Amino acid sequence: MGSGAIDQGVPGAAPRYLPIAEHGLIGDLRSVALVGTDGTIDWYCCPAFDAPSVFAAILDAERGGSFELAASVPAKTKQFYFPDTNVLITRFFTEDGVGEVQDFMPLNGGKVETERHRLIRRVVCVRGSIPFRTRVAPRFDYGTRPHTVRLVGEVAVFASEELSLALTATVPLEIDGPDVQADFKLSEGETAVFALDQVGGDVQPRRCAKLEAEEQFGTTVAYWRRWLSASKLLTYAPTGAIVAAPTTSLPEQLGGERNWDYRYVWVRDAAFAVYALLRLGFTEEAEAFMNFLTRHVSPSADGTSAPLQIMYGIDGRTDLTELELDHLEGHQGSAPVRIGNAAADQLQLDIYGALIDSIYLYDKWAKPISSAQWDDVCALVDWVCEHWDQPDEGIWETRGGRKNFLYSRLMCWVAIERAIRMANRRGLPADLLRWRESRDTIYRRIMKRGWSETRQAFVQHEDGDDVLDAAVLMMPLTKFIAPTDPKWLSTLDALTHDLVSDSLVYRYDPTASPDGLRGDEGTFSICSFWYVEAMVHAGHIDEARLAFEKMLTYANHLGLYAEEISHTGEQQGNFPQAFTHLALISAAFNLDKALG
Repeated sequence: MGSGAIDQGVPGAAPRYLPIAEHGLIGDLRSVALVGTDGTIDWYCCPAFDAPSVFAAILDAERGGSFELAASVPAKTKQFYFPDTNVLITRFFTEDGVGEVQDFMPLNGGKVETERHRLIRRVVCVRGSIPFRTRVAPRFDYGTRPHTVRLVGEVAVFASEELSLALTATVPLEIDGPDVQADFKLSEGETAVFALDQVGGDVQPRRCAKLEAEEQFGTTVAYWRRWLSASKLLTYAPTGAIVAAPTTSLPEQLGGERNWDYRYVWVRDAAFAVYALLRLGFTEEAEAFMNFLTRHVSPSADGTSAPLQIMYGIDGRTDLTELELDHLEGHQGSAPVRIGNAAADQLQLDIYGALIDSIYLYDKWAKPISSAQWDDVCALVDWVCEHWDQPDEGIWETRGGRKNFLYSRLMCWVAIERAIRMANRRGLPADLLRWRESRDTIYRRIMKRGWSETRQAFVQHEDGDDVLDAAVLMMPLTKFIAPTDPKWLSTLDALTHDLVSDSLVYRYDPTASPDGLRGDEGTFSICSFWYVEAMVHAGHIDEARLAFEKMLTYANHLGLYAEEISHTGEQQGNFPQAFTHLALISAAFNLDKALG
């Protein structure tokens, strides 16, 4: 049975949810679909990452909608990517044969039919014979909009007020209420093809014959083999935006309220992405994101508010109003389901350091920034010099009131320090006297008020409490402090004692530092990779390698990570999270370098 179904023979049984980690990801640089290890697509937004969902059974197994496709007899399954591509293969092992579903969104040299947004599911019997069953049950606009379905030959058209989808198939389809289903049997070497297209306007339903599916499979494989698909998949090609994650409201704690919409461009996450892209030699993608910044994230000049939001829509929009979808029960009953994100209105001073550091690295490793971009940098740095000592909500977007977070101070220092480096290296005009004075003041403030004599460690925020925070792992990584400085080594020991569990790192202790939300959370995977990198820089190479190897065991079967890991080792939070994979790349790069 797929996700989105009720177990047959047990009236009133609770709907079944696959764990978050039991999913693979396919995409076309505009949107993605999550494909469960049972062959069900239970998350898909069309035509863009942040569009309303068509399939959302991962958030409500009964009302969310899904595209089930699986062997109709008992089967064991395994899932993997076609080598070096984003083509996902789910294999079914039955008593009478072996079959597989090949899922992909066609890409041809990076180009897609931008209005069609095609999703192809190709079923192949590789040994023996296998009966298959499919049920296509779209639920438009997060399950709020009704739709009609009509069958014309081998094409089923699902039509709602805002969006229409056409399903073409090489096997007979039949209508069942608002859904379409099919039962078919394949023998060794036989293939069936299903293609789901957005239609309307100039885009008409089009058959997806086996030959065309084969051609599109080939061009898509060829495209992804030119790239590391996992590193690029969360890029929105039309604007160069990079989303934090392609999902919303997957819970940080099952049954808890820490459920957020991550389908937006976090300035911080995207800036870290630029670092990773440049490390991997992807200057074209880094340039696309820099162009997104230039077009959509220029500093506001009104003087009444912070010049940047912490996040933007993938098209650059600034209104990300947060709403709760009360009609959806949430993943395994974890309500509320949210769309939009109220954190967009928070003050998070650390984003200026992340952004300017990424611009500095781009200017150094890719190509020099323009004079207009330098003017924007200067405006941002001047603002940081004026406002760095304000309390803010901090990197973790706490909803318990503003504090004087050390990490926010640290990244303000980074913003000014990197801008000074750029100005000096290229002889660019800048108010260097003021910038240096602000930089040095921040440094002394952190050393004096961010250090706790009682804990012998740098702590989460000024004003007492002596609470630890894994964000301070960035202190040596940003070159603020020497990685072997006695104060830093003492801090690393304190973090290891208080926040590390079998190499996994909690970002902070919410009981000691209330964040305005109920419930607990898991360990934060990006912090675990920061920890590895900090250990490398501190010279603890063997410990770092062990911690890194342990972290790899927590990845899912495809090497993907959600935001957090529960105390039982389950993936939690939105999935997959770009931030986590970028920290993995950085940790791997530095560990590999240290190991020679």
